[in-house]
Amino acid sequence: MTKQKIVVVGAGYAGVSATKFLAKKLKKDSDVEITLIDRHSYHTMMTELHEVAGGRVEPSAIQYDLQRLFSRKKNVTLVTDTVTGIDKDKKVVQTELGSYEFDQLIIGMGGEPNDFGTPGVKEHGFTLWSFENSLKIREHILETVEKAAIEPDPEVRKAMLTFVVCGSGFTGIEMVGELIDWKDRLAKEFKLDPNEFTLMVVEAMPTILNMLSRNDAAKAERYLEKKNVKLLLNAPIVEVAADHIKLKDGSTVPTHTLIWTAGVKATSDAADFGLESARGNRLIANEYMQAKGYEDKNIYIVGDLVYYEEFPETPTPQIVQAAEQTGHTAAANIVADIKGSEKHKFKGNYQGFMVSVGAKWGVANLFDKIHLSGFLAIIMKHIVNLKYFFDIRSGYYMFQYIMHEFFHIKDDRNVTRGHSSRYGNVLWSVPLRVFYGMVWLVESMKKIVGTGDYLKPSTWFGDGSWFTDKVAFPFPWLQEQVTTGASAAGGGAEATETTAKAAQFGLSYAYGEEPMQVFDHMPKWFESVMKFMMPNQEVALFMQKFMTIVEVLIALALIAGLFTWLSSAATIGLTIAFCLSGMFYWVNIWFIFVAFALMNGSGRALGLDRWVIPWVQRTLGKWWYGTPKSRYGSK
Repeated sequence: MTKQKIVVVGAGYAGVSATKFLAKKLKKDSDVEITLIDRHSYHTMMTELHEVAGGRVEPSAIQYDLQRLFSRKKNVTLVTDTVTGIDKDKKVVQTELGSYEFDQLIIGMGGEPNDFGTPGVKEHGFTLWSFENSLKIREHILETVEKAAIEPDPEVRKAMLTFVVCGSGFTGIEMVGELIDWKDRLAKEFKLDPNEFTLMVVEAMPTILNMLSRNDAAKAERYLEKKNVKLLLNAPIVEVAADHIKLKDGSTVPTHTLIWTAGVKATSDAADFGLESARGNRLIANEYMQAKGYEDKNIYIVGDLVYYEEFPETPTPQIVQAAEQTGHTAAANIVADIKGSEKHKFKGNYQGFMVSVGAKWGVANLFDKIHLSGFLAIIMKHIVNLKYFFDIRSGYYMFQYIMHEFFHIKDDRNVTRGHSSRYGNVLWSVPLRVFYGMVWLVESMKKIVGTGDYLKPSTWFGDGSWFTDKVAFPFPWLQEQVTTGASAAGGGAEATETTAKAAQFGLSYAYGEEPMQVFDHMPKWFESVMKFMMPNQEVALFMQKFMTIVEVLIALALIAGLFTWLSSAATIGLTIAFCLSGMFYWVNIWFIFVAFALMNGSGRALGLDRWVIPWVQRTLGKWWYGTPKSRYGSK
């Protein structure tokens, strides 16, 4: 049977969304081949470019290797190459290094900055529309501030420390927000006064953030003014030079840094494909995302590249939500074509808009009903980003996002204002880790040795009372049979008395005081669980022995610093179970809080985790994802 060949061009939001959908829906179709072509071996989280440009996160934080995204999709082939043309009649995608036949084609090559022909932008300005752009801006700012710190001319120095963002859309406001947060660190690092920095937003329109409600935009404007950001509205830039910009009214602003975020258009690479285009070079598609005039060739246009009027004179917006939804529509219609089912028309479903102004403050408009600002808006933005990783089924990058945004952050530049940042020295928790492990080891060994001799293993468990004293009496359904068994073994009433005193599991309390139990009796729901797990004496005895061995292993792992996070988490679970069983006392509740404290990576200092955890990560990563490469599928 002839294979159906599907080619997706572009690994942006639309291309990844479409490829993920196709791979899932067609995973059982062995006669279908899916090829994803992009000039890079990674997917860039475009909505977070400002975080790299503004020095908040490391570049790797927004770069997601395609093999890690598609490693479990056996029907997807990755190709790192640049598309140079499309032969629509022969149905072939031509690249710099080869060519790829297709039966179905999705073009999602994205957009690029639109400078509207303004003189000097290309030569002297900086755009923020790619991973490379963000790195270039970051490096330029560091270099410029470093030079300004030793510049003797005050006017030149002022111009060098004036940073101008052109455009007050989401990208522009988020970029200046990062500069607000970065300014103090730059000043400290290069021995400058933060008040020497000038941050400015220049906008041709009379208002900012025009995709938000006026009330939400006004909140952002007040916040920017509070942070001493100058807003120049109704001020189109007509020329950009190396050391200044010129405005339409004839005035100039001395600056060595102009970041242009004023517009976007379809990528110029697609202009040579011979497909019908509209304003901004966007390629026209119908309601099924099929390229106009080439519906019979099964060519689809998605993302920022597509021009489809949802409403008269109103094309799909060039935002992430639209990109994902157009990609999903095109992929669903390809599946429908292959399976002979009905095609679906595109229908935009935009659930709101959010903009961050730095790491700690933002505004959000959700479903045109919910309006958030400040801390809550930033939390919502993080939730939306985490949902994106769930949508593309990437637990790995969801975890990496959490680490980069909440834990591996310097200068308090996160929503928790640095309280969650993990840059402490875990060396000082080593004594606590070893002590805690020794406590668990001593108490668990008491249950194993019983009244026997520590140096004679043959005497362990020898008196037959271990199960009776330590396990049975918290469980009423076992009490009668265990007491009977104990009497037969010679325990009798004495065993009952011993049991009442032994529920503490050997955990001591101060100065002979009568300790208070966390729970004086087992909750009904927990009793049901325990009764299901231990329906009789034999199972209960086995479980007690098994859990004692687990306690010993946990204790040894803590002492050695091996899998410390998991061991600490396990001790929390065990302690809670002991509490619910009526076998734990308030005087020892510190067990839980110490375990939480040791989940800080304490095994990485003077512990085996320093070597074992990286090895496990490398080994499991290679097994699950393979080895990431700089190029995929080269012919």
